[in-house]
Amino acid sequence: MSDDNKIIRMANQIATFFHSQPADERPGGVATHINKFWEPRMRRQLFDLVDNHGGEGLDGLVLEAVPLIHRPMPQADAPAGLAGGPPAVT
Repeated sequence: MSDDNKIIRMANQIATFFHSQPADERPGGVATHINKFWEPRMRRQLFDLVDNHGGEGLDGLVLEAVPLIHRPMPQADAPAGLAGGPPAVT
């Protein structure tokens, strides 16, 4: 299974849970969960799916939550040790 498919499946599972919650809590609940438990690399993949593929395959509730999800710094611009890889050796 590709990384994109895993991210889609995981995000949609979160949305499935929050569909059972009150409507006004759903997008915030999805965003809070992703912000709290997904590392920047995973959120970066989610934003790549949204920005470059129109969010294809993502539950509509995930797409509603996207504006509330913290966008990680681009890998090339992140300080050493914060881009999801090993820290730079100096």
